[in-house]
Amino acid sequence: MKKILLLLLVVLASCAAPKECCGQVKDFFKYSTLYGAVNGGNSISDVDVYSVTNGLETSTIKTPYDYSLILGVRKIKRFGYEPKEAFKRGLEASFSDGATEGLWKNEVEFLFQHEYKRQQGQEYFDLNHMIRYIDDKWLAKVEYLKDGFADVQYFESSQRLRKQWKGISLNIGIAQRMSEPYGYDPLEEWKLSTGNLHYTQLALQEGYTVEFDGQGGAEYFDPAGISVATSSEVWEAVVIPQALANYTEKKRDELPIQWTHSWVAGFDYYKYTKSSWLHAWGNVMPLHYSDDENEFSYYNFNGGQWIDYSGGVIFGHWLSKNLGLFVEGTYNKYWNRTWHGFSAGINYRVF
Repeated sequence: MKKILLLLLVVLASCAAPKECCGQVKDFFKYSTLYGAVNGGNSISDVDVYSVTNGLETSTIKTPYDYSLILGVRKIKRFGYEPKEAFKRGLEASFSDGATEGLWKNEVEFLFQHEYKRQQGQEYFDLNHMIRYIDDKWLAKVEYLKDGFADVQYFESSQRLRKQWKGISLNIGIAQRMSEPYGYDPLEEWKLSTGNLHYTQLALQEGYTVEFDGQGGAEYFDPAGISVATSSEVWEAVVIPQALANYTEKKRDELPIQWTHSWVAGFDYYKYTKSSWLHAWGNVMPLHYSDDENEFSYYNFNGGQWIDYSGGVIFGHWLSKNLGLFVEGTYNKYWNRTWHGFSAGINYRVF
């Protein structure tokens, strides 16, 4: 966000005069849509839990309703197959946003969307930022994605040469990415020679305590002094997994952002008629480099090289005036993270 704000300040400062400045800003945001929305609905249903330890006891695990608060600005020309919405809510599945190229040439396209949401009882603050510029012979794209539900967060910029070949746009270039230290395992140092984990010692270091009653029993307390288990079974099955997750997240957050430089190649194909359309794109990063300053980069933990890729397809075809079918979706694999979405179906129109 700091870099984006700095970029906007540079644009404003570069204007020679107030009138020229206003004109440039207006041209930059021309055809864009600024939107804000509040969305909500039921989450997963409540679950009744029964216990017979001290007679029959019943408790209910309740999950609060889902909601999202969205604020964004978007300037991306719609493809022919994309419907025109009366209002933008921010929840639309715009698979084409992942494409390398758009319909506008020699024009800056962008998307900045912030979303604070609660989903299945968990709260997330997601970000989706993208800027791209396409010339006849080259293109540049910058994006920042933070998806809490998919547990992925990264910044990527790429600069590529492009060439049209039989209706397909081919491109090749370099990419720079910043990310969390994916591949780094904070639990590795706690593993014993047998491969098991010394989880109790780790939990004690993190502030958990154990009080023995002298008769073979024990009570376990979290760092705040709250009793969390009265048996080793609950301690190992419930408390320890949460303690390990908290420890892993804490250790990764202590490390700096890691840089990775990669070669990237891709393609983009788009053909549209009112009765049939196909939009497909793909990118692959087969070679990577990271310097010595990025000690905890995925490059070092993965033995040097791996293959990252992303792609998508949007296909629709009306077999007749009544019957049509569609398939659309995206798939991404970066580092040891994958996230995807898809939709497919059949429509029959009755006249």
